Amino acid sequence: MEKKVYITKEEQEKCRRVAEAFAELYGLENILVMDAGRYGFVKLQYYKEPQGFDDVITFTDSQSMFENLWQEWLDTKLYLMAKGTPLMEKGYGGVLKSLPEEKQKELTDRKADFAIKAGITL
Repeated sequence: MEKKVYITKEEQEKCRRVAEAFAELYGLENILVMDAGRYGFVKLQYYKEPQGFDDVITFTDSQSMFENLWQEWLDTKLYLMAKGTPLMEKGYGGVLKSLPEEKQKELTDRKADFAIKAGITL
């Protein structure tokens, strides 16, 4: 039986760079991104004992993996800023809009920084 490959070697290397670019996220949130070989990369999230991870997403292209991890990073930062305040009722978009313009820009500009680290074109 022939083993099917779900990700190209080139895309696997691009995904590896994306995973490395977002390394700081893994310390902030209960997330782990792993190389699953011929299956692509998996994002494991929300670990609970004894069953394991609640959320598993598989990526076979670096662009969608980048966008997913970028959104996860931004949402995590916004959550940490608004945790325990009434701002959380507004959702992440509302939290972002309630921040001073310079803080909004600081956060959203990080996307370009991550893209450079990951070798992704926005």
